[in-house]
Amino acid sequence: MTAYFNKTGWPEKAPSDEEERKQFIASLHKRKTELFMVLIEKKLLPLRPGVAKLIDQALEKGVKVAVCSTSNEKAVTAIVSFLLGPERAEKIQIFAGDVVPRKKPDPAIYTLAASTLGVDPSSCVVVEDSAIGLAAAKAAGMKCIVTKSGYTAEEDFLNADAVFDCIGDPPEERFDLAFCGSLLQKQYVS
Repeated sequence: MTAYFNKTGWPEKAPSDEEERKQFIASLHKRKTELFMVLIEKKLLPLRPGVAKLIDQALEKGVKVAVCSTSNEKAVTAIVSFLLGPERAEKIQIFAGDVVPRKKPDPAIYTLAASTLGVDPSSCVVVEDSAIGLAAAKAAGMKCIVTKSGYTAEEDFLNADAVFDCIGDPPEERFDLAFCGSLLQKQYVS
């Protein structure tokens, strides 16, 4: 939120002191999380098409799956558990909140995930929905597929390895685990 307000301008009633702004942002995040949790618990926010399918394909093949988010860990854990179900959730490692000193676009959350899972970043494929997430994944040395959202559709995804409107479920599937694997096979010579 700080980066957003710094770019677009702070609300008229926002404090001007840096420490007060940090407290203001913390209070906004807390309220956003509370409202978001209500939506998740009431199942008013559906899972994006294809997410469960792609995770199932990965888990069936023994691929390590993680969620790397700058959002509050409680919210991310709830999303994974409520929307994907407890069986999937127990197989997915979550890296969320302030587990790293700097948030995306800094690559720290992705490098932490790769290190914790014991995988080389160059063998990771990240599915992101924002330019800052894409920047973080690429800076970590990972392949990145972007699935645009209504909030990020106009962002610059030029550095993405692939861009889609969603993952998609059959018969409107845009990509699957095999496509993700094919990205790891591509070698570019310059």
